[in-house]
Amino acid sequence: MSLELEQPGLQELFLEMIQSDDKLRIRDFLNDQNISDVADLINEYPEYESQIIANMSIHRASKVFKILDLPTQKNIIQELPPFTTAELLNELPADDRTAFLEELPSRVVKELIKTLDPEERKVTLSLLGYPEGSVGRLMTPDYIAVQIDWTVEEVIQEIRENGKDSETIDVIYVVDDEGKFIDDIRIREIILASPDKKIGDIIDYRFIALHVNEDQEVANQTFKMNNRVALPVVDGNNLLLGIVTIDDVLWVANEEFSEDMQKMGGTEALDEPYLEIPILKLFKKRVVWLILLFFGELMTISAMQQFQDEIAKVVILATFIPLIISSGGNSGSQASTLIIQAMALGEITMADWWRIIRREIISGILLGGTLCLLGFGIIYTWHFFSDTFGLHYLRIGLTVGCSLIGIVLWGTLVGSTLPLILKRAGADPAASSTPFVATLVDVTGLLIYFSVAFAFLKGILL
Repeated sequence: MSLELEQPGLQELFLEMIQSDDKLRIRDFLNDQNISDVADLINEYPEYESQIIANMSIHRASKVFKILDLPTQKNIIQELPPFTTAELLNELPADDRTAFLEELPSRVVKELIKTLDPEERKVTLSLLGYPEGSVGRLMTPDYIAVQIDWTVEEVIQEIRENGKDSETIDVIYVVDDEGKFIDDIRIREIILASPDKKIGDIIDYRFIALHVNEDQEVANQTFKMNNRVALPVVDGNNLLLGIVTIDDVLWVANEEFSEDMQKMGGTEALDEPYLEIPILKLFKKRVVWLILLFFGELMTISAMQQFQDEIAKVVILATFIPLIISSGGNSGSQASTLIIQAMALGEITMADWWRIIRREIISGILLGGTLCLLGFGIIYTWHFFSDTFGLHYLRIGLTVGCSLIGIVLWGTLVGSTLPLILKRAGADPAASSTPFVATLVDVTGLLIYFSVAFAFLKGILL
């Protein structure tokens, strides 16, 4: 909640006015508040959410609506009168309106699209026609485009006449007579240039553009690498179709981050906020992964059955199983998380696979070696206080220590390469969630552990 909303008396004043039903006073009060403060009022008093929107000027109401979460937006649209709903949707920027509509059932979208003005309906249908997750779904057609032979004075006049309807005037876009994109130019350069100077004499023909069918993740990376507030969107013929602004890309990045975190936790991505999603839907999202991991752990039981005789002869080996397999699973989860994050940030690509494996081999040996020394040291010291490990405590210590080296090394390799393999196969790297990596390492870790035990203890305890 913002600092202003926390000031004494503001909430009380709002409640007093909303209950008095003095529409003019309510409207003036809401229109005088910061957009974020009005959104906080809606979140604080959901019973008044539709009244708040309905009692604001439509321009400010649209600004509040676009920063609300999806469940709240849905509730407001359901409660608003049809005429107010139409006004609100028509006032929303095309990209924000598209982002909202694509989250709704198709039958609802059809009804809402009917309420749009002909021109807004045409734009919205065009944006909805692009593939889901593409740059085309993010772009807005509200921008300032000028001709290359215009003077600076003509450009400034165009900004004065149409700038209020543009998503941003920080960047102006230059096109030819056919609408093909030529270059973009910052408003600063226009303001500092002489009024009679031609735009063609100012631009440098060096630009960065997004393709309309590119993945939104490409837009995210492009913005990060080039420090831009807006980028043009073109088609295969270099026609300027719209622009994408940084606020939309930040929203996508936040959504992608949330999905990746949920997948890495061993569940499908949630389409709604946690407290809003129905219990049965949440159950379905989680149960599939749990069943897969359950059957994966059954393989661990199968692996242990192969070594029942060894466990019966040296019971002490069984006491170290949780330690051994958890160390491998933890190292694999660490590696998987680091690689997935690095891929999401664009720090690594598939071309770096050998460098990644080489680094993880070194890391695995160092990490495993550290745990090896720690494990061996504990068993060695323990021997002086207890006869738990018997005469062959050194061999048992070597078994545990060397097993830790092998399992931790294996865990780091699995955790680092699995995201790369999934990426190469066209799947989501986040699907190699930490529980999945841990389960895989559990099974193979047992094989490594008992193989090392057999090597050190054969003919002595086994």
